[in-house]
Amino acid sequence: MTLKKTALGLALAGAIGGFAAPAAAQDQIYINHNSYRTGPFSGSGIPIGDGVKDYFALLNARDGGIGGVKIAYEECETGYDTRKSVECYEQAKSKGTVIYAPWSTGAALAAIPRAHIDKIPILSMAYGLSASASGQTFPWVFNPPVTYWDGASVFLRYIAGREGGFDKLKGKTIGLVHLDAPFGKEPIPVLEAFAKEHGFNLKLYPIAASEMQNQSSTWLGIRRDRPDWIYMMGWGAMNPTGIREAARSGFPMDKFVSVWWPGEDDVRPVGAQAKGFKVLTWHQVGQTFPAMQEIQKLVIDKGLSQTPRDKVGEHIYGKGIYEAVMISEAIRNAQKVTGKKVVNGEDVRRGLETLDITAERWKELGLEGFTSPLKLSCADHNGANPLFILEWDGTKFVKTSDPMPPVRDKVQPLIDEAAKSYATSNAGWPSRTETCDKAS
Repeated sequence: MTLKKTALGLALAGAIGGFAAPAAAQDQIYINHNSYRTGPFSGSGIPIGDGVKDYFALLNARDGGIGGVKIAYEECETGYDTRKSVECYEQAKSKGTVIYAPWSTGAALAAIPRAHIDKIPILSMAYGLSASASGQTFPWVFNPPVTYWDGASVFLRYIAGREGGFDKLKGKTIGLVHLDAPFGKEPIPVLEAFAKEHGFNLKLYPIAASEMQNQSSTWLGIRRDRPDWIYMMGWGAMNPTGIREAARSGFPMDKFVSVWWPGEDDVRPVGAQAKGFKVLTWHQVGQTFPAMQEIQKLVIDKGLSQTPRDKVGEHIYGKGIYEAVMISEAIRNAQKVTGKKVVNGEDVRRGLETLDITAERWKELGLEGFTSPLKLSCADHNGANPLFILEWDGTKFVKTSDPMPPVRDKVQPLIDEAAKSYATSNAGWPSRTETCDKAS
């Protein structure tokens, strides 16, 4: 398999200016986070941004920040535009951010060539370049808790279980409805590899960004092809449209599975007709977790957030919480590793490589049962965590499967090969020289 060098890296290199980062304030840790609260992807961007923002507000209000240091949190609006994301990266760098969250695969691809130069760790939570799970090749890039390639393998593991085994997939037709962008194309290498091994037919249904809200022709094609299963790689306005068109075209909703980005607002308009629609995910939903209740009491009720109270704990909001926990725990680790209270990007990279959020720690954080333990290392920047199914019951998402691990013996060789290909095809890609800290 060959991984083509992206032109986005060149676009970033051309846009980089010689901005000098200001001296870090001695009483705060600055975090700049990409956002898109406007445009056709805002349906996904708003709840994620709310979750991240509210969790940091909780830490500041309840704990005085992290390790006695306040978090200065700022968003940079991109509208999910890669060119604008490059500008936001420069803004984040100039202000001394300790971490960069691109919040689009295109933006992540654009930033990767610069992270090791600017000493800013990139956190692309469960998105971005799947090969960047390799810490040996990408010491400044982290994509926990699972890659899109892992997700595709879990989807296939799940449907193989439903069909009676991987051997039963032979002759089946599996469709991928995907945004026609780097994000949507990410799982294709894994699906193609499994199709070759197990003898199923893979049909690709790309959706242009301009057609996200007009998918009728795509679903007419699906109705004609009659695939046995559909996997969706959707984002923003593509998700509710795809769910609505699937129901309208009569596609069996119990054979329709999505990657982990649809939220309740994507399914509610379809209501009971979407019953059976499934989403792969790694965390639970709901407001019963103590941390969610503290956010309601100490952040929402105190007027420190614009998040509607009833949205706390919903699916995509929870992903914002998960990301903020990873960042805050990486900062705690960085403080321990360095002995410094006000840490920088180089320190936080070390904190991420020693991240070890145990079940006990999730409980201490007020999120017992919310998700699985997460452990990263110098070699593994992802964790390859298990996924489970959330199924729409007509009014809400409910967990309907046990956790399923990725098919790692198939995916890891692809990641290793892709990482090697990236380094080879990008002339001058540096060999790792960063030291490896031991988890405390």
